[in-house]
Amino acid sequence: MTTPSPSPYQWALPPEADVEPDPLQVRLDFHAESVVLHDYTERAVRVRLVSALEVAHALARELDLTTGLLPPTTLWWSKTARGVHVALWCEPHVWTVRLREQYGTPPRRLRLPMPGLVFVCPASPQAPYVFAAHARPRADTDQLYHAPAYNVYPSGQVCVGTERFPADPARVPDAFFRSHFSPHAGQGKSWRYPDDIGALWTALHRQPQYPLDDLVPHLRVAEAMRLGG
Repeated sequence: MTTPSPSPYQWALPPEADVEPDPLQVRLDFHAESVVLHDYTERAVRVRLVSALEVAHALARELDLTTGLLPPTTLWWSKTARGVHVALWCEPHVWTVRLREQYGTPPRRLRLPMPGLVFVCPASPQAPYVFAAHARPRADTDQLYHAPAYNVYPSGQVCVGTERFPADPARVPDAFFRSHFSPHAGQGKSWRYPDDIGALWTALHRQPQYPLDDLVPHLRVAEAMRLGG
């Protein structure tokens, strides 16, 4: 659609300003359901609908972005509507965990083998996510599994309680296992013990390896990359 061009051209600066004229090139009108672009670069004004995403991409071309130095275990970096997320790979490892089974009682210490874990770390103060994997992810179609741990919601997000996780993503895995676990959110994370992951923890105490065939599928890597979007 075209409309007659303003005559003379519309200016972004008032006529009394002692500077060179600055012709209006483009105007964007943001409505509740649409974005309208007015193009004044020709003799007749051209008007068309554009998408907000198209506008964002055009403006983003002017930005210089850098991640800075990333931990060597980084899997991916993403920018979502809620901020930056950094995903880390944590190799299979035997961890010491502290399980406080009742309030006011000393924690029970367990030596537990864990599978490889993927920690998705949003900007603080958002809680991290944690998922299990058979091996270090190589493609966005790779399967991730429920982390076999208490204090992790069905979404994969960690219930932090009173724990304050560090802003540095590289320190999040250690902070997760240093925290006091409680018998909370322990269902649906084991084929053998679907009702309570604690029963599996007892069976695995002081064992050298985690049984990967016991992991319960959760989501694909591509879905984990969109967390927080």
